[in-house]
Amino acid sequence: MKIDSKLVDKLAQLSQLEFDEKGKTQMTSDLNKILALVNKLEELDTENVEPLVYLNTETNVLREDQVGQHLSKNDALKNGPDKDSDYFKVPTVLKK
Repeated sequence: MKIDSKLVDKLAQLSQLEFDEKGKTQMTSDLNKILALVNKLEELDTENVEPLVYLNTETNVLREDQVGQHLSKNDALKNGPDKDSDYFKVPTVLKK
């Protein structure tokens, strides 16, 4: 397959792009280079190569969730600079 000006015009129309003559020439050249690379890759023997699903063989080692001690609401509210009876008070961020 050869990429020519007519095909670049069609691709530009489909992708809603506009090229001047210099850009069209550059795009034709770039697409031909990409096509040549893909054709070169097709020469490789991949008969016994398994598809790559993951980039590495590492797996996450996660710990089990454990219930432990936690702060009571009153102890947590003691640590805040400004509080209400049940909540921390913070400065207004959004204005109406």
